[in-house]
Amino acid sequence: MQKSNTFALGTLTALFFAMGFITVLNDILIPHLKVIFELNHFEAALVQFCFFGAYFITGGIFGKLLSKIGYPLGVVFGFLLAAFGCILFYPAASTASYPIFLGALFILASGVVLLQTTGNPFVTLLSPGKEARSLTLVQAFNSLGTTVGPLFGAAFILTGAAYASKAEEAQSVQIPYLIIAGVLILLAIIVYFLKLPDVRQTAEEISERNHDGKTSVFEYPHFVLGAAGIFFYVGAEVSIGSFLILTMKEVANIAEEVGAKYIAFYWGGAMVGRFLGSFIMSKIAPNKCLAFNASVSLVLIIFAIAAGGYVGMVALIAIGFFNSIMFPTIFSLGTKNLGKFTSQASGIINMAIVGGALVPPIQGLLADYHGIIISYIVPLFCYVYILFFAILGFKAGQKGKSHYAS
Repeated sequence: MQKSNTFALGTLTALFFAMGFITVLNDILIPHLKVIFELNHFEAALVQFCFFGAYFITGGIFGKLLSKIGYPLGVVFGFLLAAFGCILFYPAASTASYPIFLGALFILASGVVLLQTTGNPFVTLLSPGKEARSLTLVQAFNSLGTTVGPLFGAAFILTGAAYASKAEEAQSVQIPYLIIAGVLILLAIIVYFLKLPDVRQTAEEISERNHDGKTSVFEYPHFVLGAAGIFFYVGAEVSIGSFLILTMKEVANIAEEVGAKYIAFYWGGAMVGRFLGSFIMSKIAPNKCLAFNASVSLVLIIFAIAAGGYVGMVALIAIGFFNSIMFPTIFSLGTKNLGKFTSQASGIINMAIVGGALVPPIQGLLADYHGIIISYIVPLFCYVYILFFAILGFKAGQKGKSHYAS
């Protein structure tokens, strides 16, 4: 069983890589579409609103679906749905219509939601006793995708080429997204024939061992607070990533195609941090690592707002490194010992990823009225909550001393 689980965890690295690669391309689309459709900051941030809004709308539905079809089929269907969304970019670009772009993006995002809803609990159930470490390690490949994605987008979308019309510029996304669709379909076929283990029985066994008498996932305070933690974490991470290219252009006069390459360091830092974090958390309690990283992120944002310029941009990019362990650690702390409620909890937590839809437009509004560098006050408050969860929230409702807080 252990050998099978190790193989399954290795296979899931492709899932996390694909999710990261697809999601980070939004950071390329925002400045690209902003120019094509002459959008303000708030309108451009609707890319993230539409993408991450899909988490809120479909997360709960997919959580219930997983309990019926199992995790392996969830992976296959997630890849296929995401591929369909990518294919729809072709007609969306042909019409050069921003609303149609957003519609295609919503379908693509729904596929990513299903992958996210499946992948995170799949890893934790395959790794009893090592949930935070394993999820952090596997999610390092998500960060690898977010590191490679901006380079791909800079090369094939933000090419800097002179287009004869706005329509032609819009069509520059067609071929890149068709390539992505082809890869996703191939991954779906491979995963289907690999026959990964179905871990629903493992979740039931956890419930039987706990005997806590809970009848609803909302009866676990640490889960509710963890879901809020995911909301604020994703909101902060996505908001910073969304505005980095625009911030570099406005504050440091860095061209968009150059900024797209720099943003790879933001996501690359998360990749390095996750590989290191999976080792460090074997020595230091995950909640303590989370508290440290949230504290440093707070300091970096304050410094960036105060300093501005190139130095401030370096501080913002450095936050990527400290974001690294936050999602897997919050997820594993928030879903610990939920047993049969795990798939439902994953769906609800993925609904909380709607933070990535709501926080960027709020920062966009602040940027429109008070300047883009001041707008980073918005993610600043998000990290304040994460620090609270790391210190107190994760153990709410727990009996006795949590084994995490060692």
